[in-house]
Amino acid sequence: MKISPSILSADFTRLGKELSDIEAAGADYVHVDVMDGHFVPNITIGPFVVEAVRKATALPLDVHLMIDEPEKYVSDFAKAGSDIITVHVEATKHLHKVVQSIKDHGKKAGVSINPATPVNTLENIINDVDLVLIMSVNPGWSGQGFIQSSLKKIEAVRRMIEETGKPIELEVDGGIKISNMKEAARAGADVFVSGSGVFGTKDYKATIEAMKKEALSVRAKV
Repeated sequence: MKISPSILSADFTRLGKELSDIEAAGADYVHVDVMDGHFVPNITIGPFVVEAVRKATALPLDVHLMIDEPEKYVSDFAKAGSDIITVHVEATKHLHKVVQSIKDHGKKAGVSINPATPVNTLENIINDVDLVLIMSVNPGWSGQGFIQSSLKKIEAVRRMIEETGKPIELEVDGGIKISNMKEAARAGADVFVSGSGVFGTKDYKATIEAMKKEALSVRAKV
């Protein structure tokens, strides 16, 4: 069970300290939400910020490209220090080509689907990826509530992953807090993105430990 705090909810006036704090608190990844103002309405982080984050932490950078035509930018984000680069099935006409480009740059490749996108869009790509990311909110802003119907999608993708026989990680992003860790873990997620669910608390270490405890308590019974 891995926790990937989303720096979209961090205090950017003290980002270096925030990164140090989540690393000390037991985070497994740093989730970096990249938005272009086209694929999603908001605009956030570019390669220069990823490069700065890379210098500030030893944690793997879990970079989520919520951008149109991600194939144009894979090289930039790879060179900036990303460890995992995730693209949306809805954002490109050449999904296999993008995934291969990510791997050609020596990075782990992920694919993501939005809440309204059916899981069957993953059927022809799942054998080629290292991670699948299920959006449990509509992407664009932090602090949204978890969409309950996402649980059935997580369950379906977990079955797809098991059929491949490959160690593909199943990540969930959106509205993740201590209170819903059990149901997300029970559905089959093993990587949990949380923005305000971590950065909106006073004690990051206690929060991350509680999240992992909740998730592991369910998985131990499966």
